[in-house]
Amino acid sequence: MRRIIASAGLALLLAGCSTVPHRPLPPVAVVTPKPLPYRWTQGNAPQAYKDAVAVFGPLALKPGDYRWASAVPEAGDTRVVVDLLTQLFYVYRGDSLVGVATISSGKRGRETPLGFWAVMTKKVKGFSRKYDNAPMPFMQMYDPKGIAFHAGANPGYPASHGCVRLPLKFAEKLYGMTKIGTKVIIEG
Repeated sequence: MRRIIASAGLALLLAGCSTVPHRPLPPVAVVTPKPLPYRWTQGNAPQAYKDAVAVFGPLALKPGDYRWASAVPEAGDTRVVVDLLTQLFYVYRGDSLVGVATISSGKRGRETPLGFWAVMTKKVKGFSRKYDNAPMPFMQMYDPKGIAFHAGANPGYPASHGCVRLPLKFAEKLYGMTKIGTKVIIEG
């Protein structure tokens, strides 16, 4: 009797299997994201974004947010990449991305200049000579006209007189990693 029940169960199981060939699925359309409309880029900013996603996962930073790697390599030169289009700031040690932060760059009519720069002056307690002695904590000037990156208000859109404003704790960490001559790349 058990043999008959087992045979019947096996027959039902096999009957449920389809021997009709399956139709092939339609091809999946591959969507390539459109490149961002940069005015000027050498590819550093788009690559920095890819590096940030690889290190920190999907970036959903609100104004004033930042991410910092748990381990920072001891060796290698520090360099920074500023993306004016996405309002993000990236810091590398050697080839390793160690941090990303939101920024507020220069507003219309006072745009942050694009190009290759280097840190020229550093001051923990910097002040603007042009704008009523405005405080510029952890100031690192890279332009002879006085444009720098420093801690400051970060509303999530370009709002400065040309400087790149950073979240305070990020600016402090960054200050400890850079030196006079640190490379600064600004694309947008």
